[in-house]
Amino acid sequence: MKKKTNLVCYILAPILILFLSLFYEICNIPSTIFIREGEKLTFSPLISNSISNVTSSDKVNKNKQLNMNLLGIVKLKTIHVNAVSNSIELTPGGQPIGVKLNTKGVLVVALSDIDSGSEKITSPASVNGIQIGDCIIEVNDKIATSCEEVSKYINSSNGKEIKLIIDRNGERLIKKVLPIKSSVDDKFKIGLWIRDSTAGVGTLTFYDSHTNKFGALGHPITDVDTGTILKVNSGNLTLSSIISVKKGEKGSPGELRGIFVDEESPIGSITKNTQCGIFGNGSSKLINEKYNKPMKIALRNEINEGAAKILTTIDGEKPEAYDIVIEKLLSQDVPGPKSMIIKVTDPRLLTKTGGIVQGMSGSPIIQNNKIVGAVTHVLVNKPDTGYGVYIEWMLKDADILSQ
Repeated sequence: MKKKTNLVCYILAPILILFLSLFYEICNIPSTIFIREGEKLTFSPLISNSISNVTSSDKVNKNKQLNMNLLGIVKLKTIHVNAVSNSIELTPGGQPIGVKLNTKGVLVVALSDIDSGSEKITSPASVNGIQIGDCIIEVNDKIATSCEEVSKYINSSNGKEIKLIIDRNGERLIKKVLPIKSSVDDKFKIGLWIRDSTAGVGTLTFYDSHTNKFGALGHPITDVDTGTILKVNSGNLTLSSIISVKKGEKGSPGELRGIFVDEESPIGSITKNTQCGIFGNGSSKLINEKYNKPMKIALRNEINEGAAKILTTIDGEKPEAYDIVIEKLLSQDVPGPKSMIIKVTDPRLLTKTGGIVQGMSGSPIIQNNKIVGAVTHVLVNKPDTGYGVYIEWMLKDADILSQ
């Protein structure tokens, strides 16, 4: 009996190990893969797929769905493959940009009680289900384009019930609210604070002279109070200049402080604000004088852990190259700003900024003379270390891969 048990164990153990290793390999295959035109996909001999390669005759960025099968029988996973043109070249950024963004609708950033004179009345908006982070799109069938308009629509109700259409995480909801007259200014209100725009300084990642498209920041613009990703109604880029630096320290992020230059002459228009940055159309003024030659891009499977550089500006308007190390490449199934872990090693940058600071987001990461990504975040307790985003995610959101 013991011999039979041992025999079964000897037989099952290799099979179990094989399946565990196979499971591990499958789990580590990204759900979305970017490859060069004509590149062949290779996996374990035990894993087969319905399409073995993407040829140069295929349309660039045509989404190919691959069914990963065990021994050609059992379906294990579905992945999507995007073929990327070998001819894509981008002009790197690294210079500071001024960003102005107007939201689609108005964002609810706080709720407040209303002083009616005789008593404090709980926010009617809150009572009727409106939440912080909601975006008001319409008031009584009128488009909400600014805070002033929304306030005017509410006050003109003269205390009658109003209908609000709000956007909550992509879902449109209808809310009905009864305004209350405030004793403070004799105006009808529903007890909320709203915001319709934001502005700041960031860093340009790239400009594509073939399509006039740009990408910047590497992460979304969010509301400072709610953390909500702002929906774009309109926005533009202007020239900017760095005037001072707050050095980053453990537990206290640093900051690049800049000013807008020639605000009345935008150099780009913002059309998208996504998890991987801001994108839109621009002019050749987005090409800086120092790094004005187009560079090829590197997909995630072409990036190596090790030495690299970032292009960023810590004084004035002209970027400089600084040494970093790509410490770890992370597996990502969906677009996001945390694709790789990077560490600043350049003594010049460490002396001046302490490492990665706010305002540096979007600085292009260069390795082997190719753009591989952009700086996105700093680790609060390790100011010399932070995250970067893969350039392929930014190109996807910029709609350049589909060109």
